[in-house]
Amino acid sequence: MNSRERVNLALQHQEPDRVPLDLGATTVTGMHVSAVYKLRQALALDPPGTPVKVIEPLQMLGEMKLDIVEALGTDTVRLAGTGTSFGFKLEGWKEWRTFDGTPVLVPEGFNTTPEPDGDLLLYPQGDRSAPPSGRMPQGGLYFDPIFRQHPIDESNLKVEDNLEEFGPFSDAELEHFNRESLRLHAETDKAIVLNLGMLSLGDIAKVPGQMLKDPKGIRSAEEWYISLSARPGYIYKIFERQTEINLANLERIHRAVGGRPSVAYVTGTDFGTQNGPLLAPKAYRQLFLPFHKQTNDWIHKHTTWKIFLHSCGSVFDLIEDFIGAGFDILNPVQTSADRMDPGELKRKFGGRVTFWGGGADTQHTLPFGSAEDVRKEVCARLKLFGPGGGFVFNAIHNIQAQVPVANVLAMVDTARQCGCYPL
Repeated sequence: MNSRERVNLALQHQEPDRVPLDLGATTVTGMHVSAVYKLRQALALDPPGTPVKVIEPLQMLGEMKLDIVEALGTDTVRLAGTGTSFGFKLEGWKEWRTFDGTPVLVPEGFNTTPEPDGDLLLYPQGDRSAPPSGRMPQGGLYFDPIFRQHPIDESNLKVEDNLEEFGPFSDAELEHFNRESLRLHAETDKAIVLNLGMLSLGDIAKVPGQMLKDPKGIRSAEEWYISLSARPGYIYKIFERQTEINLANLERIHRAVGGRPSVAYVTGTDFGTQNGPLLAPKAYRQLFLPFHKQTNDWIHKHTTWKIFLHSCGSVFDLIEDFIGAGFDILNPVQTSADRMDPGELKRKFGGRVTFWGGGADTQHTLPFGSAEDVRKEVCARLKLFGPGGGFVFNAIHNIQAQVPVANVLAMVDTARQCGCYPL
């Protein structure tokens, strides 16, 4: 059984030869660039000092090239666009070093300016003449969005201001998706994961408009979350118009990639905190569910893709609604959050949604446990989530910079060894 067949069977809630394994097929199932560098060195894939590309600058994620996919025996590959959340392209690579000394390659638009206190500023579209839109604290690992919220005139809020960064995919971008999907489908037997996180509604990682030089509308995290309750009509109109744009883009991108992808990652909006949902189920049903269902219905009618939803945190109270909205896959399955017991999740929802994640705890076990702790947890999660299919193994969200490489290897090796059916 090859990787593509393995993933597709699991997504149909059938048991393949073993539980499929993902590491790096999306921007929420990957690794920090420093962790990728250490892993490549441990696997002897590069000479010391060989830089790794940063493919997502906000989280500073590293590229998972096909050689590391093959070395680890993972079953998925990433199909994504050419842009970044800061509005510059993934091109014109140049050398850079992270605060921890990791040699990396960054795009030519990745232009930083140091602050007197050692913080680094990053700019929309790489333009240093514009106000910065990202900040990496001195010694830090990631860029935090800079909220550039204009004073709000309640009588003059314009929906189009919160839609400035959304529009039709360019012909060049569609040709990129077509070319890359053909290449990945022909050159690998992996399941292709189409990354369309730019379709997310209300994703707080995108609300600040880091790619815009002068974002208008509701752009701070505080104002956005207040608006879900205080300005629901305004938010509804944003989502209504954005969904129209998204559906037009989906039609065009489907023409470009066809049935080559197995999975489409369409939203990264977080609906949970550590202790409970960010919003009441009623609010989700009023503001998000109609548009999620409209989008998912189109995908199910016109494509063969399974639909991937990412939401961190305690979302137990929302999973029934996610399923009702047509999502096929739930990620990252944050079992360390309140009411996210893996056994209960599998019992209640395992026949109706695929769990993609939940395999190893990135808050506790991976960074702070021993390799043996990791092995024990991975085996236990495989036995809980794996029976009957509907499980793709992945850590809970991206693997962070300071996770011991021995723990990463223990996680992957154990997932392959203990994940064979019958479990």
